[in-house]
Amino acid sequence: MLLNYTKIALRNLWKHKTFALVNVIGMSVAFASCLLLFLAAWSHLTFDNFHTNGKQLFMVYEQSGPTSKSATMPAPLAPSLRKELLPEIAHITRVVDGGGAVRYGDQEFDKSVRFVDPDFFEMFSFPMQKGNPSTVLNSLSNIVISEKTARSIFGSTDPVGKTLSLRLNETWKPFVVSGVIADAPTNSSLKFDLLARFEAYPEYQQNKDQWDNRFHSVFVQVDPKISEATFEQRLRPFVTKYLANSILNLKRDGGQPDENGDLTSLRLLPMTDLHFDTEVGGGNGSPVKRSYPILLLVVAGFIVLIACINFINLSTARSMTRSREVGMRKVLGALKQQLVFQFWGEAFILCLISLVLGGLLVTALVAELNSILRTKASLSYLADPTVIVSMLTAFLVITFVAGGYPALFVARLNTTQILKGKVSLGKTGAVRNTLLIVQFAIATFLMACTLIAWQQVNFLRTMPLGFNENQVISIPVGSSVNGRQALNLFRDKLAQQPRVLSVTGAYKNFGRGLDGSSVTSIVGFDHKNRTIRSHWQPVDYDYLKTLDIKLQAGRDFSRQYATDTTTSVIINETMAKELGEKNPVGTLLNVSDGEPPLVVIGVVKDYHHESLKKTVQPNTLLMSHDWPIGYILVKIAPDNVPATMAVLKKAWEEVAPKSEFEGSFLDENTDRQYQSEEQMAKLFITAAGVAIVLSCMGLFAIAVMIMAQRIKEIGVRKVLGASVGSIVILLSKDFLKLVLIGIVIASPLAWWLMSQWLKEYAFKIELAWWMFAVAGLLAILIAFATVSFQSIKAALTNPVSSLRSE
Repeated sequence: MLLNYTKIALRNLWKHKTFALVNVIGMSVAFASCLLLFLAAWSHLTFDNFHTNGKQLFMVYEQSGPTSKSATMPAPLAPSLRKELLPEIAHITRVVDGGGAVRYGDQEFDKSVRFVDPDFFEMFSFPMQKGNPSTVLNSLSNIVISEKTARSIFGSTDPVGKTLSLRLNETWKPFVVSGVIADAPTNSSLKFDLLARFEAYPEYQQNKDQWDNRFHSVFVQVDPKISEATFEQRLRPFVTKYLANSILNLKRDGGQPDENGDLTSLRLLPMTDLHFDTEVGGGNGSPVKRSYPILLLVVAGFIVLIACINFINLSTARSMTRSREVGMRKVLGALKQQLVFQFWGEAFILCLISLVLGGLLVTALVAELNSILRTKASLSYLADPTVIVSMLTAFLVITFVAGGYPALFVARLNTTQILKGKVSLGKTGAVRNTLLIVQFAIATFLMACTLIAWQQVNFLRTMPLGFNENQVISIPVGSSVNGRQALNLFRDKLAQQPRVLSVTGAYKNFGRGLDGSSVTSIVGFDHKNRTIRSHWQPVDYDYLKTLDIKLQAGRDFSRQYATDTTTSVIINETMAKELGEKNPVGTLLNVSDGEPPLVVIGVVKDYHHESLKKTVQPNTLLMSHDWPIGYILVKIAPDNVPATMAVLKKAWEEVAPKSEFEGSFLDENTDRQYQSEEQMAKLFITAAGVAIVLSCMGLFAIAVMIMAQRIKEIGVRKVLGASVGSIVILLSKDFLKLVLIGIVIASPLAWWLMSQWLKEYAFKIELAWWMFAVAGLLAILIAFATVSFQSIKAALTNPVSSLRSE
């Protein structure tokens, strides 16, 4: 019997090829979209979940008051924690980034180096390919390298026992390879090429006993018998003992306690939450809010829901043409469950074909997905047993929902009415209208969100930042050369180039350059019995000139003043207000004990040195040679930019032949700060496009069904003198009413969601009624175009033929 049903189903599908093709295309696109978005969401949801001890792994962070959080810790914290809470801590490690210049023989490589404690290998599940995890870092001169690094440096040669050199503080220090570790997965917050002992970090000796210098992360593996809340409670006496100065400073500055009554506390961030914490988490990857993968899944659900609605409407419409077949089967003794099974079987075959085609689309488009959404989705995720079970369950549910209702509807048709040719949809009209409203509510919702997201992205990209971002090129120095020396040589080589207007250097970049790095340095110090915290930006001569930053008071750094490279600073307006001085020029800042005070020589107009998600923070410029130059900034003339870039590249190759030229304009760098917003906008655009296409397919199906029902009415109206236009309006207005209801439902939902999203930004657009009106108008126009096509066709039909067919 099953074989017979399958043959009948295939024959019917072949007979009604147009119906089958429309359904297959709609469901294939829906399945492909759903799978792609699921892979993107899964790549985020599975971050850091591969560690065997994952439930006991945490990153330590400090919370000061109700909201202020920091993940950087002082060097003595981890040893003190182990000493004070030995029973509760199974393992603990410090992790700090130490640059990446590596030399082997006469070759140099740019690699990611992390300095860690030996417990690192016991805590995290990065399998050791060569070497013993408990002994590979017993010596301060040992180093562990990843498989990828081993291949790139040593090829097929066994690297264990070989000597590498790392560039640390402008000197080369030898290390012996003691082990090879597996490469970190793409969904790991901790990434590395080489791992060395934390004590080998160049700044360790001068900071090992300093509690006021924070520069690294701390991870702990808590004893499984101890809960997270219990461990945090046991940290309170530790904080009182070792962070007493921080508590006193907060009391003095009027700090507010948190919900537990603590001015400052140490807390735990679960390893599995690291990727989703945008304040203190993220590791070496780009953190995202947990709502982002959930949004991907919701959008995927919307698309599948619309496709299912289309399937139901198309199947219901087609059932009208198969009513006589159903009637004959009933007369010949077919049972209701047999009819249901037959029609559901046809739906199953269609969905199965669609799933296969959708899978092929996924294979072809997964790389494009990663490019658009900047994820690292992989087809290998589909081999996960959990994913397989979830996909099969979802497929069966979708097939049951999409094919079940039409099958039940057909099976319940009255036999007598069928054979008389008097089939009526009955109560299904309300179901049909409800489904249509849902479709266009979703489509309108997505269009409104798309419009608002793009408006915000455009606002962020076009808002004046207070400095020249269009004619300034940022060049990462890299780790193979001394930044200050490279700057001086580069400046000399470009001195005679007329299209190069000025050259300067800085410790940190604006936005995110081609090197992908982003650095923030904040320094705190006491001034007039209260703590001042300021962003610290070491720069070189001509910084204000190169960036066109406006000087409000005082003077710029000058080669005529020897003290400018040691004790002079320039502050922004916000920093001047923070100091509370009427005339801040000449103010002395006692930043470091035992060091001479810094003198404010100038005040500049506020400019946005960070993302527009934040308000302008206090910022201090200085020329101390204790800080390295990480970026060279070049202001160029606006004419013949390609030729100027070629000149810069040639000069850079002469200055740093072992460093790649990665120059980029500052406006490009600042744009990269808003990649997540752009991804969200692209997601909404794609989803809205798919939703509109699928909704129009469903609307077209309903139009075909309704026109077939009203063919006699249309013929009578034409005989009585109705014009084509009046008939088109008559047939279209009922559909447009349903679309309007969908718009009314979608608009407040879109307003609420996007208003919540915009709260994340210090600078944002204002939501306006016209944004929702535009989305609604687009939905109406698209719906009218879809319906009017079939309406015009019905209105132009010869009334004699219409009445005769009835």
